[in-house]
Amino acid sequence: MKSEFKRFGLEKQGMLVVIFEILGALGLLVGLAVNPILLISAGGLALLMLLGVAVRLKIGDSVLVCLPAFAFMVLNAYIFYKALPQ
Repeated sequence: MKSEFKRFGLEKQGMLVVIFEILGALGLLVGLAVNPILLISAGGLALLMLLGVAVRLKIGDSVLVCLPAFAFMVLNAYIFYKALPQ
């Protein structure tokens, strides 16, 4: 992962991104019982993945390489949408 963050030009932000990903994953689990936590976690992870796709496109990665981040972005956006109060 360190080499990937170097390639992205984000060496200093790597640890912060990892922390946000772990907190988001834990938040999704806790969010199964506490809806506001689910909203924050899913929304945050969707935003994180959107930024991941943008960075990959900016450095010239192919669309195929961006697909996993895009898929996780869509999945988290869907979870966020379904968790919104009706």
